[in-house]
Amino acid sequence: MSETTDETTDETRNGMTDGATGGAPTGAELRALADRIEIEALRGEFTDAGMTRDYDRLAELFTDDGTWRIPDAGLEFTGSKNIRAAIERLQGNWEFFVQTIHPGAVRIDGDTAEGRSYVAELGRLRDGGSHVNYALYHDHYRRTAQGWRFTERRYEVRYVDTTPLPGGVPGPRP
Repeated sequence: MSETTDETTDETRNGMTDGATGGAPTGAELRALADRIEIEALRGEFTDAGMTRDYDRLAELFTDDGTWRIPDAGLEFTGSKNIRAAIERLQGNWEFFVQTIHPGAVRIDGDTAEGRSYVAELGRLRDGGSHVNYALYHDHYRRTAQGWRFTERRYEVRYVDTTPLPGGVPGPRP
């Protein structure tokens, strides 16, 4: 017969059990897994909204007091309206822009969470400059009535290359 304890590991609190119990997941474990999926979807929505230039949707992914920071560029925007205006202005500088996000860590603590995701970007500015970088998003999230939202999203560049990109935007699209 195995002993049980009242202690929970970080993995259990975050919805990741080792399967040692062999039983069905508890309600708390299912909630934690759903939270992780919802947070991952939030991060995906951010990239999708940016790539499709859906500025309203991107701004709605932040809490009303949420902040988006890009310290390497000296940029910080707080509040949905400011974030919406900023992304539209910033996207207007690009001839083309591609961002891909790769999942990272998520730590959930009740109705708040922290996480990281890994970013690869490339694009050409309208002034002819090119940009390739690899970065991290350091995130803080909060559960709201509308679902999980960013309270802070900070962009940390780890590598940048401004060598001219040889490719370009394909011909006209239907």
